[in-house]
Amino acid sequence: LHYQPQAELATGAISGMEVLLRWDHRELGNVPPVEFIPIAEESGLIIAIGEWVLRTACRQAQAWRQQGLPLPRIAVNVSGKQFAQRNFQALIAQVLAETGLEPQVLEIEITESLLMQDADGAMTILRQIKALGVQLTIDDFGTGYSSLSRLKEFPIDGLKIDRSFVRAVDTDLNDQAIAKAIIAMADSMNMRVIAEGVETSEQRDWLSAMHCDEMQGYFLSRPLPMAQAEHFLLRLAASSQD
Repeated sequence: LHYQPQAELATGAISGMEVLLRWDHRELGNVPPVEFIPIAEESGLIIAIGEWVLRTACRQAQAWRQQGLPLPRIAVNVSGKQFAQRNFQALIAQVLAETGLEPQVLEIEITESLLMQDADGAMTILRQIKALGVQLTIDDFGTGYSSLSRLKEFPIDGLKIDRSFVRAVDTDLNDQAIAKAIIAMADSMNMRVIAEGVETSEQRDWLSAMHCDEMQGYFLSRPLPMAQAEHFLLRLAASSQD
C-alpha cells in the first residue's frame, strides 16, 4: 500500500490520506493498477485483495493516530464486486472492531459510474455503511453521468473532482465551468469537495479561489510507501509543535 496525502486548501492542514494499491513484481517490475486491477476483478481475487487493503489501511491508520500523528481520515477505494457483496457492511464493522479505528476516520470511496449501474441497490448498501458512522465519497465525479435527482438521495459526505477536469483548470474555460458547477452543487448539498490530480500552484490557487475544500496530487505529495508516509506525518507533527 502507498498513501497519498490530502490537504485543506484554506489552511494547508492535512485532512487525510488515500490508500493506493501497488504491485512490485520480482520479474515484471512495477505493474500499474490499470493492468492488474481488471484482472483481479475478472478472476474474483479482488474480493480477497480488497479485504486485505481495508484491514491493512485501518490498522495502519490506527497505529499512526495512537502515535499522535495528524491523520484525520483514511480513504479506501472499493471495487464494484466488493461493494456488491452481501456482507460488505459486516466486513467494515468487523475491521473497525478488530483495529479499534473510529468509524468517522474511515472514508469509503466509490466511483460515480458504479453508483449509477444500480442506483437502488447502491442506496441500500450506502445506508448500511453510513449507519456505521463511516464517511462516503464519490470518486471520479463528473465522468459517470449521474442523475442529480438520485445523487441528492445518496448519504454522501464528499465528491472528488476527477483529475481530467483539474489538469487545465487554471486555463481551460470548459474545465473551469465544470469544476465551478461541481463545487457549487456540493456546497449547496453540504458535501465536501476534493480536487484530485493537483500538480501546480496555479491549479491550487484557482481551486482555492473557487472555495474548493481540499486537494490531492503531486503538488502536495506523490503516493508514499508506509515508511515515507509515516515520516511525512512525523515531520508535520514536529512542525506543528515548533
